[in-house]
Amino acid sequence: MAAQQLPMQSRTGRVNQRYGPQGERLVAGIVPLSSDKYYVLLIQSTRRGGWVLPKGGWETDEATAQDAAKREAWEEAGIICKINYDLGLIPERRKPDQLTTQAPKASYHFFEAQVEKQEAQWPEMHKRSRQWFTYPQAKQALADRPELLDALDRCTMKR
Repeated sequence: MAAQQLPMQSRTGRVNQRYGPQGERLVAGIVPLSSDKYYVLLIQSTRRGGWVLPKGGWETDEATAQDAAKREAWEEAGIICKINYDLGLIPERRKPDQLTTQAPKASYHFFEAQVEKQEAQWPEMHKRSRQWFTYPQAKQALADRPELLDALDRCTMKR
Protein backbone atom coordinates (compact mmCIF):
# COMPACT_ATOMS: atom_id res chain seq x y z
CA MET A 1 0.00 0.00 0.00
CA ALA A 2 1.59 3.28 -1.08
CA ALA A 3 1.13 6.16 1.34
CA GLN A 4 -0.64 8.35 -1.18
CA GLN A 5 -3.39 5.72 -1.44
CA LEU A 6 -3.84 5.38 2.31
CA PRO A 7 -6.90 7.18 3.68
CA MET A 8 -6.28 10.18 5.96
CA GLN A 9 -9.53 9.42 7.76
CA SER A 10 -9.72 6.84 10.57
CA ARG A 11 -12.54 4.34 10.62
CA THR A 12 -14.93 4.92 13.49
CA GLY A 13 -17.77 2.99 15.08
CA ARG A 14 -18.33 -0.71 15.55
CA VAL A 15 -20.92 -1.55 12.89
CA ASN A 16 -18.46 -3.75 10.95
CA GLN A 17 -16.74 -5.13 14.02
CA ARG A 18 -16.05 -8.89 14.12
CA TYR A 19 -16.91 -10.80 17.33
CA GLY A 20 -15.79 -14.19 18.62
CA PRO A 21 -17.96 -17.09 19.86
CA GLN A 22 -18.19 -15.67 23.41
CA GLY A 23 -19.24 -12.25 22.13
CA GLU A 24 -15.73 -10.89 22.59
CA ARG A 25 -14.50 -8.15 20.26
CA LEU A 26 -11.80 -9.40 17.86
CA VAL A 27 -8.87 -6.99 18.01
CA ALA A 28 -5.81 -7.03 15.75
CA GLY A 29 -2.57 -5.37 16.77
CA ILE A 30 1.02 -4.75 15.76
CA VAL A 31 4.31 -4.83 17.64
CA PRO A 32 6.16 -2.35 15.37
CA LEU A 33 9.94 -2.78 15.53
CA SER A 34 12.86 -0.80 14.16
CA SER A 35 14.93 -2.65 11.54
CA ASP A 36 17.66 -3.42 14.13
CA LYS A 37 14.98 -4.68 16.57
CA TYR A 38 16.29 -2.50 19.41
CA TYR A 39 13.22 -0.25 19.46
CA VAL A 40 9.45 -0.65 19.49
CA LEU A 41 7.09 2.17 18.48
CA LEU A 42 4.36 2.90 21.04
CA ILE A 43 1.49 5.32 20.66
CA GLN A 44 -0.42 7.34 23.21
CA SER A 45 -3.77 5.96 24.32
CA THR A 46 -6.50 8.50 23.58
CA ARG A 47 -8.51 7.46 26.63
CA ARG A 48 -5.98 7.22 29.41
CA GLY A 49 -2.98 9.01 27.97
CA GLY A 50 -0.65 6.07 28.68
CA TRP A 51 1.37 4.24 26.02
CA VAL A 52 -0.05 1.32 24.01
CA LEU A 53 0.68 -0.80 20.94
CA PRO A 54 -1.30 0.07 17.78
CA LYS A 55 -4.41 -2.11 17.74
CA GLY A 56 -8.09 -2.04 16.97
CA GLY A 57 -11.12 -3.91 15.78
CA TRP A 58 -10.87 -6.44 12.97
CA GLU A 59 -13.69 -5.48 10.61
CA THR A 60 -15.91 -7.65 8.44
CA ASP A 61 -14.58 -6.22 5.15
CA GLU A 62 -10.99 -7.16 6.05
CA ALA A 63 -10.03 -10.64 4.86
CA THR A 64 -7.41 -11.22 7.56
CA ALA A 65 -6.44 -10.00 11.00
CA GLN A 66 -3.13 -8.93 9.37
CA ASP A 67 -5.03 -6.50 7.13
CA ALA A 68 -6.72 -5.01 10.19
CA ALA A 69 -3.43 -4.78 12.10
CA LYS A 70 -1.73 -2.96 9.20
CA ARG A 71 -4.67 -0.55 8.89
CA GLU A 72 -4.54 0.21 12.62
CA ALA A 73 -0.76 0.77 12.43
CA TRP A 74 -1.41 3.34 9.70
CA GLU A 75 -4.39 5.07 11.34
CA GLU A 76 -2.96 5.24 14.85
CA ALA A 77 0.80 5.48 14.30
CA GLY A 78 1.27 6.65 10.70
CA ILE A 79 3.52 3.72 9.87
CA ILE A 80 3.78 1.36 6.94
CA CYS A 81 4.89 -2.07 8.14
CA LYS A 82 5.94 -5.43 6.86
CA ILE A 83 4.55 -8.23 9.05
CA ASN A 84 7.24 -10.78 9.92
CA TYR A 85 5.63 -12.99 12.56
CA ASP A 86 2.23 -14.02 13.81
CA LEU A 87 2.47 -13.68 17.60
CA GLY A 88 -0.79 -15.55 18.09
CA LEU A 89 -3.93 -14.97 20.10
CA ILE A 90 -3.84 -13.29 23.49
CA PRO A 91 -6.89 -13.54 25.74
CA GLU A 92 -8.38 -10.62 27.64
CA ARG A 93 -6.34 -9.89 30.76
CA ARG A 94 -7.96 -6.68 31.96
CA LYS A 95 -9.84 -6.86 35.25
CA PRO A 96 -13.63 -6.43 35.14
CA ASP A 97 -13.30 -2.86 36.51
CA GLN A 98 -11.07 -1.96 33.53
CA LEU A 99 -13.74 -3.04 31.04
CA THR A 100 -16.27 -0.48 29.84
CA THR A 101 -18.85 -0.25 27.06
CA GLN A 102 -16.20 1.74 25.10
CA ALA A 103 -13.58 -0.92 25.92
CA PRO A 104 -15.44 -4.25 26.14
CA LYS A 105 -13.94 -7.72 26.57
CA ALA A 106 -11.68 -8.55 23.65
CA SER A 107 -9.51 -11.26 22.14
CA TYR A 108 -6.23 -9.91 20.73
CA HIS A 109 -4.32 -11.17 17.70
CA PHE A 110 -0.87 -9.57 17.52
CA PHE A 111 1.72 -9.52 14.75
CA GLU A 112 5.36 -8.52 14.84
CA ALA A 113 6.25 -6.09 12.07
CA GLN A 114 9.18 -4.09 10.82
CA VAL A 115 8.46 -0.40 10.31
CA GLU A 116 9.35 0.39 6.70
CA LYS A 117 8.12 3.97 6.61
CA GLN A 118 7.05 6.53 9.19
CA GLU A 119 4.89 9.24 7.63
CA ALA A 120 4.88 12.85 8.89
CA GLN A 121 1.10 13.03 8.55
CA TRP A 122 -1.39 10.33 9.45
CA PRO A 123 -5.09 10.01 10.34
CA GLU A 124 -4.79 10.22 14.16
CA MET A 125 -1.78 12.56 14.39
CA HIS A 126 -3.85 15.20 16.19
CA LYS A 127 -5.10 12.69 18.77
CA ARG A 128 -1.93 10.74 19.65
CA SER A 129 1.80 11.02 19.73
CA ARG A 130 4.20 8.17 18.93
CA GLN A 131 7.56 7.36 20.41
CA TRP A 132 10.32 4.75 20.08
CA PHE A 133 11.07 2.75 23.24
CA THR A 134 13.78 0.24 24.17
CA TYR A 135 12.54 -3.08 25.56
CA PRO A 136 12.99 -2.08 29.27
CA GLN A 137 11.26 1.27 28.64
CA ALA A 138 8.37 -0.40 26.76
CA LYS A 139 7.98 -3.06 29.48
CA GLN A 140 7.59 -0.28 32.04
CA ALA A 141 5.24 1.79 29.85
CA LEU A 142 2.95 -1.23 29.25
CA ALA A 143 3.06 -2.46 32.88
CA ASP A 144 -0.68 -1.95 33.51
CA ARG A 145 -1.71 -3.62 30.23
CA PRO A 146 -0.85 -7.33 30.63
CA GLU A 147 -2.26 -8.29 27.22
CA LEU A 148 0.04 -5.76 25.50
CA LEU A 149 2.99 -6.83 27.64
CA ASP A 150 2.33 -10.42 26.54
CA ALA A 151 2.53 -9.36 22.86
CA LEU A 152 5.78 -7.49 23.56
CA ASP A 153 7.25 -10.53 25.32
CA ARG A 154 6.36 -12.79 22.39
CA CYS A 155 8.22 -10.65 19.85
CA THR A 156 11.84 -11.09 18.75
CA MET A 157 12.93 -7.62 19.91
CA LYS A 158 16.42 -7.32 21.43
CA ARG A 159 16.08 -7.44 25.22
